[in-house]
Amino acid sequence: MSKTILLVEDEADIREAMSEAIADAGFTVLTAENGKAGLETALEKHPDLILLDIVMPIMDGHEMLEHLRQDAWGKKVKVIMLTAMDDVQNIAGAHEGSITDYLIKAHSSLEDIVAKVKLEALV
Repeated sequence: MSKTILLVEDEADIREAMSEAIADAGFTVLTAENGKAGLETALEKHPDLILLDIVMPIMDGHEMLEHLRQDAWGKKVKVIMLTAMDDVQNIAGAHEGSITDYLIKAHSSLEDIVAKVKLEALV
């Protein structure tokens, strides 16, 4: 049975490249362009893992995570934060939301991201 991954990323080129790489690894991929759309998709579709960008329009990743954790199902879903930022405050803030991991886009290749998805989604 294929695991479902929700990718919440506002930059279309990054979203498309990551979505394609994750799908090529055998996963079903859902995408959303901002936290509001991502939250709605997550609560409706219950993916196995969420890759969540932090800086987005409409609703950022921290806010989406906060709303997600208020839901009975959302309290337990695995979330990997994706961001261009590597400052301590954002990393600490993300961990307060009980995230599974934190990946810095500039330090992570598509292969690294797919490997992390495989590690977390197949556990």
